[in-house]
Amino acid sequence: MRNIRMTIEYDGTDYAGWQKQPGRVSTVQGVLEETLGRIVQERVSMTASGRTDKGVHAKGQVANFRTSSNLSLYRLSYAMNSLLPPAVRVMDMEAVPDDFHARYSALVREYRYFLLEKPSAINRRYAGYISKPLNLDQLNLCAGELVGKHDFSVYSRNNGAADNTFCTVYSAEWQRHGDMVVFRISASRFLRTMVRYLVSAQLEASTGELEDVLRTGKRVKKLAPADPAGLFLWRVVY
Repeated sequence: MRNIRMTIEYDGTDYAGWQKQPGRVSTVQGVLEETLGRIVQERVSMTASGRTDKGVHAKGQVANFRTSSNLSLYRLSYAMNSLLPPAVRVMDMEAVPDDFHARYSALVREYRYFLLEKPSAINRRYAGYISKPLNLDQLNLCAGELVGKHDFSVYSRNNGAADNTFCTVYSAEWQRHGDMVVFRISASRFLRTMVRYLVSAQLEASTGELEDVLRTGKRVKKLAPADPAGLFLWRVVY
């Protein structure tokens, strides 16, 4: 059995997230496994670096699977991209050691959140929108409070139910790129919906507020996660 690693790009707008779900709900994992199974004529199970939520996109999602097929990786990749819907693309495929695991072997994950300050008919599928002008200096002061090892359960949909809610954030910053403002964050791991909650929190926070919330584990303001359209799983480092 070969262990194969894939890098995948997808537009998550019309999918119910990465993770396969019972019934006829369309997910990225589901469409990939179904397509790959048709090609290799065997049941395939994929493991991803992380589970993106409904409507969230990926520039560099990584997944691995095992197969007894002898098809070359070039033919396998070509066949998949010929059969997959246009919103899902296999960007790279390589054989990896048997102990490689897309989730547990990952060292760093990077997400980016794209935000518009003016409505756009075209970019609305790939960016959130905020009507008030943004102060990047203030936002970067807030982003700096996230760096380090913290319990992020207060900024997660897990609500503390996960076995481990501590994450180490290596970098977090806001930058302006053309018509968009981009939040970049890299960490050892992320909790469910964590980045979208952090985006909303920073847009509403004053200096020192996020640091206080992480220290106390108590959030005063009611918070809704940012629009999933703006979020991309950008890259995974191994």
